[in-house]
Amino acid sequence: MGMNFGDAAEIRAAMVRKQKTDTRDALHILDLLIQDRFPRIWVPSATERDVRQLVWHRHKLVRLRTSVMNQLHALALGQGLCLRKKLWTRVGRQKLESLALDPWASRRRWELLELLDQLDPSIEELDRAVISEAESRPAAVCLMQQAGVGPVTALAFVLTVGPLSRFANSKKLVSYLGLHPSEESSAGRQRLGAISKQGNTMLRCLLVEAAQTASRWDPELRRDYQRLKFRRGNSGVAKVAIARKLAVRLYSANRKQSQANQITTRKGTRSDR
Repeated sequence: MGMNFGDAAEIRAAMVRKQKTDTRDALHILDLLIQDRFPRIWVPSATERDVRQLVWHRHKLVRLRTSVMNQLHALALGQGLCLRKKLWTRVGRQKLESLALDPWASRRRWELLELLDQLDPSIEELDRAVISEAESRPAAVCLMQQAGVGPVTALAFVLTVGPLSRFANSKKLVSYLGLHPSEESSAGRQRLGAISKQGNTMLRCLLVEAAQTASRWDPELRRDYQRLKFRRGNSGVAKVAIARKLAVRLYSANRKQSQANQITTRKGTRSDR
């Protein structure tokens, strides 16, 4: 007998009575199983969960490196050194190291530089591991054909979304990722707010980053981005909207590939007969 994992919110919503005890909960779950109404959820395999840790670890280290670089930028700007990206070249590094700072500021600079030197090789090693994992998964390779989507975003999408059969359509997927607008409508008047931000935070962040790149290289997304930015006067809103469009594209691409694989498998089975 296999183990079933259920959605706790849906299980609770299906219970009418307000009294809650362990006995009532057990009987309620038993009734749902007998009536085949138990809200089962998808659970990734042990291997998939481990690869998720790889993607999460890289994501966290990249954010830490960004924080370290921003702090070093602030130290340089405080001394009138404004080199932007050139600060990370060999010449820029020499200028940063040669700045005359007070004792504690100097210690902060050297410890941040030491931390940065430790993070770079670790992230490079994780990048190679992510590329290897992504290239070994046909679904991720398919997603990387979209402009702006690299191995990290493609692998995170495949591992987080799982089987596409979980989602009836792209709207369900967008809602799962928390990219759909919140709503407070009443009396026939529709009020849409900011995105719900439910679901996987890392994947949503990666999609927004990928959308920024895609809006530069994909003509259709670039037009949509510029139109939304002009209309709303806010680049942040436009980026999130493009991320939503990008998620729908990735869903469609994976769905088409899945259907093509099913047709190929059926043809192969018939030919074997």
